[in-house]
Amino acid sequence: MAALPKVEVAAAGAKQSAVINFLKESPKNLLIGGKFVAAKSGKVFESINPANEEVLALVAEGDAADIDEAVKAARGAFEQGRWPSMRPAERARYLFKVADLIEAHSEELAELETLDNGKPIWESRVVDVPFAAETFRYYAGWVTKIYGETNPSDPSMFNFTLHEPVGVCGQIIPWNFPLLMASWKLAPALACGNTVILKPAEQTPLTALRLGELILEAGLPDGVVNVIPGFGPTAGGAIAAHPGIDKVAFTGSTEVGKEILKASAGNLKRISLELGGKSPNIIFPDTDMKRAVGSAMMGVFMTQGQVCCAGTRIFVEQGIYEQFAEALSQGAQKMTLGNPLDPKTKMGPVVSREQYDRVMGYVKIGKDEGAKVAAGGEAAGGKGYFIKPTVFTGVCNEMRIAREEIFGPVAATIPFKDEDDAVLQGNDTTYGLAAAVWTRDVSRAVRVARRLKAGTVWVNTYGVLDPISPFGGYKQSGFGRELGRYALELYTQVKSVFVAL
Repeated sequence: MAALPKVEVAAAGAKQSAVINFLKESPKNLLIGGKFVAAKSGKVFESINPANEEVLALVAEGDAADIDEAVKAARGAFEQGRWPSMRPAERARYLFKVADLIEAHSEELAELETLDNGKPIWESRVVDVPFAAETFRYYAGWVTKIYGETNPSDPSMFNFTLHEPVGVCGQIIPWNFPLLMASWKLAPALACGNTVILKPAEQTPLTALRLGELILEAGLPDGVVNVIPGFGPTAGGAIAAHPGIDKVAFTGSTEVGKEILKASAGNLKRISLELGGKSPNIIFPDTDMKRAVGSAMMGVFMTQGQVCCAGTRIFVEQGIYEQFAEALSQGAQKMTLGNPLDPKTKMGPVVSREQYDRVMGYVKIGKDEGAKVAAGGEAAGGKGYFIKPTVFTGVCNEMRIAREEIFGPVAATIPFKDEDDAVLQGNDTTYGLAAAVWTRDVSRAVRVARRLKAGTVWVNTYGVLDPISPFGGYKQSGFGRELGRYALELYTQVKSVFVAL
């Protein structure tokens, strides 16, 4: 086994004693059937603090054998356990309890998320943790409202429908919003009466494991939620291919999503995919320039640009292109890059060495393609995976930095001629997750929003999400909708019953 980490060094700056105590309990084990157990292989991997490259914790490495055990536990909890047949109001109380526990441990969870992911602590406090609690609370409210219907069939028959849980659900979440993505997956699945095997990303397993502890504390029956950290090809691949799993929900790259879709064919398991994006943020001249610049910065640089719906293609009408690009570049240069545990920090490190190399590779590609670096374009230097917020000007929509998902703090600013050109270029992508339009002309805003091929379109804002509103993509950004009542469709199946009278 690898040497135990020096927690006080790796978690330097953490103020919550609960965080230090959690990290000292190393290795962190898998949650299967209500108990934390070592991986069958005995293997562990390191969870790294991207701000200082120190080891936060050793984590059990789940693989196919552990997924198989988790499937047995989840299947037992679904077929013989009381969770699916529990009175809805009782199941709702469990989800409300999880939400309450997330709020009660909010500062601990925020610090743990920032340590493991690198995002600024203000983001963890303001976005990730409260939104996670809100998501559980929202779906707790749905538990008692999953209705069937009666149908006017033959008078000699009484025909009605039931919305029943799918069964055992495998859920694979990404590393950019670990706690929040866990809540997006778990809350609707549990609300509908399913049991779950959750695989967090190997880069950021810690808040998912801590959430597993809180779920046990909330009293959910053993085996209803199982948490298996591990790597994509082994643990993730085993979830996608396992014949005992009825449904897989995946958030991550389009390339991996396609592999999961192929692997699921064995038992035709249901699939929902929330994949990549290269979202257009379209700026017309009649907008509030100051607000548009500030929002564009948030749309690109929040979570170090590691956001699937990030507005990385910023289309600006020609007449204001130079002015807007200059303001955006100046704003990027003024951003505070540094220790993510410092409340004043606006941008932290990217999540891993692999992601650092990927982003810096795309920065070089942009330069080689002839785009001009107006801000950033280089690493910050020193320990940690810090990359300066980068703005490219002189970009055309055919360049790789405008077509491929970089998943880092890199903005490509692109001029357009008129409304038709903006829509044409905005839609000229294999992705279709999100888009934004900035204009004071309401008619134009609605026209453009209708024409853009994206699952979410923001007008005069960027990145706003709410548990009540569906989220998902067109084209190669995936299929299925998370959040809102639409997520219930992912985790239920409809049964038609005829009763002879």
